[in-house]
Amino acid sequence: MVEFMLPANSKITKGKTVRAPAGATRIKNFKVYRFDPDSGENPRWDIFEVDLDTCGPMVLDALLKIKNEMDSTLAFRRSCREGVCGSCAFNIGDSVGGTNTLACTKPIDDIKGDITISPLPHLPVIKDLVADLSVPYAQYTSIEPWLQADTPPPPGERLQSPEEREKLDGLWECILCFCCQTSCPSYWWNGDRYLGAAILLQSYRWIADSRDEATGKRLDDLDDPFKLYRCHTIMNCTSTCPKGLNPGKAIGEIKTALIKRR
Repeated sequence: MVEFMLPANSKITKGKTVRAPAGATRIKNFKVYRFDPDSGENPRWDIFEVDLDTCGPMVLDALLKIKNEMDSTLAFRRSCREGVCGSCAFNIGDSVGGTNTLACTKPIDDIKGDITISPLPHLPVIKDLVADLSVPYAQYTSIEPWLQADTPPPPGERLQSPEEREKLDGLWECILCFCCQTSCPSYWWNGDRYLGAAILLQSYRWIADSRDEATGKRLDDLDDPFKLYRCHTIMNCTSTCPKGLNPGKAIGEIKTALIKRR
């Protein structure tokens, strides 16, 4: 029988528990992933008892309260608090399992029982909840995500009809939080070569843009057994997108465009 074992330093250990102040009556436990690679210690789960009567309604509010009042060493990204920047993307759930989503738009009351917060899965961890996004950003750069056109620009804007503009809806709203990217098993196994859901959705955003004249080049670059065709339509990407977008559909549109031009 084959036995699979994780490296000893990757096993998550039990951490500390930080209690709520005496007299708190509405307490919620937050189980937070902690890891400092510089310490040489294993990752651990710390539990924070948060008094919800002195905390905002969102998971990000709880994280800010933990950092400001309970443990200032906790590391995580956040910025806009409006579901626009994508910085506070974590795996958030209960004791059974979680989903990738934005902490700033995830209500605490949506999760019954204890709340578990960990970094986006299958990415290197810089510290605590901060995942290393170097590879996804490099992949984003590789698709050249800007308007490309050889036709000289008109005196004003490059115009679109309402119908042409409508084709970009469901694409331009992507905030590159990478919730979809890191929910995909194909990306877990082939993340060095498969571009992933977020990057392919961004690719299709330019392919679908009537003002862009580099469609042929863009499709040539994507016509690759790994860049595009590692997508097996599992649809985790669409299920987890906190903006309600459909990366799976965008990937399907790229495959269709490649077939039509052959």
